[in-house]
Amino acid sequence: MTRGTPAMTRGVLAYVTLLAVLAVSALAGCSGADDGRGGAGKARWTPRPGLAWQWQLDGRADPSVDVPVYDIDGFENSAADVARLHRAGRKVICYVNVGAWEDFRPDADAFPRSLLGEPNGWKGERWLDIRRLSALRPLMERRFDMCRDKGFDAVEPDLVEGYGNDTGFPLTARDQLAYNRMIADLAHERGLSVGLKNDLPQIPELVGTFDFAVNEECAQYDECAELTPFITADKAVFHVEYAEPPGGFCPESRTLRLSSMLKKPELGVWRRPC
Repeated sequence: MTRGTPAMTRGVLAYVTLLAVLAVSALAGCSGADDGRGGAGKARWTPRPGLAWQWQLDGRADPSVDVPVYDIDGFENSAADVARLHRAGRKVICYVNVGAWEDFRPDADAFPRSLLGEPNGWKGERWLDIRRLSALRPLMERRFDMCRDKGFDAVEPDLVEGYGNDTGFPLTARDQLAYNRMIADLAHERGLSVGLKNDLPQIPELVGTFDFAVNEECAQYDECAELTPFITADKAVFHVEYAEPPGGFCPESRTLRLSSMLKKPELGVWRRPC
């Protein structure tokens, strides 16, 4: 019998061991534990169907609602506000308008006037020319950097269906798909999950790109079934109605596994969940 391992065998074993170490290191770098803050190297949060949520865009977040998910304004809330919600065990979504210029935001002057189209019906807002990807990308990067740096887990990009509205620009469905995919990429590059806001006709093309959906008034317009691709993909649909009474939409919401509630249009603290 020979004692020890032959030299050639030792070399093979060392090579195999090295490969195993490299594989483990690569997996560790890709997966990462979710610390609730997002960011590069962290696993993205994918909310599952049925999660209760609060949607408050009017002022600083009121942390008194006992739900696991908060969707709040990214500009009006600080890193300390987000951290307070995290300490209470909540995931926090950063609301950011990506489809319209808002004259009351601190970065309003950074938007070239050539990007601004028709008013969208909200005071101080005008549609953006989403065909101008190279001009809009750095502006949205800075906004998403803000969400990441404040510790948000996800982004709710608003007004991503301009192609179906009178924006002042000849926008097409293809333009919207390109822009929405860019927006999703910007979020994912920062470790943030991202929700598809409304834009029901493009759900089949975008359900694989977005991590959850946010919808307004699908029950009022008899459209809630169009959101089922997200549920089938095990991704949450956060849904609100403004005019329909809960008794009129909650039975269907429960069947479809939507995260539904009644809210007032100003989106303050008040809510009536299903």
